[in-house]
Amino acid sequence: MSDKPVLDLLIAAPRGFCAGVDRAIRIVELAIEKHGAPVYVRHEIVHNKFVVDRLKARGAIFVEELDEVPDGAPVVFSAHGVPKSVPANAVERGLDYLDATCPLVSKVHRQAERLVEAGRHIVFIGHAGHPEVIGTFGQVPEGAMSLVENVRDVEALQPADPANLAFLTQTTLSVDDTAEIVRALQRRFPAIQAPRGEDICYATSNRQAAVKAIAAACDAMLVIGAPNSSNSMRLVEVAEREGVRAALVQRAADLDWAFLDGVRTLGITAGASAPELLVRELVDRLATRFTINEREEETTRESIAFKLPRGLEAA
Repeated sequence: MSDKPVLDLLIAAPRGFCAGVDRAIRIVELAIEKHGAPVYVRHEIVHNKFVVDRLKARGAIFVEELDEVPDGAPVVFSAHGVPKSVPANAVERGLDYLDATCPLVSKVHRQAERLVEAGRHIVFIGHAGHPEVIGTFGQVPEGAMSLVENVRDVEALQPADPANLAFLTQTTLSVDDTAEIVRALQRRFPAIQAPRGEDICYATSNRQAAVKAIAAACDAMLVIGAPNSSNSMRLVEVAEREGVRAALVQRAADLDWAFLDGVRTLGITAGASAPELLVRELVDRLATRFTINEREEETTRESIAFKLPRGLEAA
């Protein structure tokens, strides 16, 4: 009989890769197969070091700006989306580019264009400096959108035409925080137009709901993801809001054993850009010190898949 202490693992489902991340990674892999290495990628294809390093090993070169891409080299735009000026610049330079923007982010881009064409000023709920926010702002003329990050920003907002507003949101926000900001907007500006459908993506909502479903049964929770991954950071916040001690880890090796002091039931989830391989790696590391009882708690089943860009389907 093992003398290791028992640790119950409650693993949230859904977790990990979403359809947009799957598609973006596949686009880079197929581009390398089609063109040969190197293929340049503007910005991290998704916010996960393990994924980025694995693609680097296959021949991807990650850059922050298009001017770092040599003439004639193929380039992929990240899943977060890019300002319109980026593909325009690529066309100008004659670069062969592939756009791996998540279709759900592209949907927000098209909504922004339509709203501005209709003469509305957009209030955009999101995190300043996040690539998705930069990409969305880059779809419309300067001054056509205002960014709000919290309720305080809403209270400080002084639009030129309060009766002619609309709001959109980043796809990877906290569902609860965003609802609070939307309520503040609708209270201050009763005529504000809401998006046709929810902008926060299904994967973000589902992963947050899955964390809420297991939180009450957990003494602590670990979220596998990157510190620059918005949806992963939101999962930590959701767990903490449910009253559970939570921490973000990028890899199993980052685990601080002291975090598990007094923990009998540990919740585990992974952000939308973290592969399942990293979940298994963490479970294996835990098994070196504990006798593991593992159970998955599934709140919903995801079956969404996105098409690849034309020209890659048969690659």
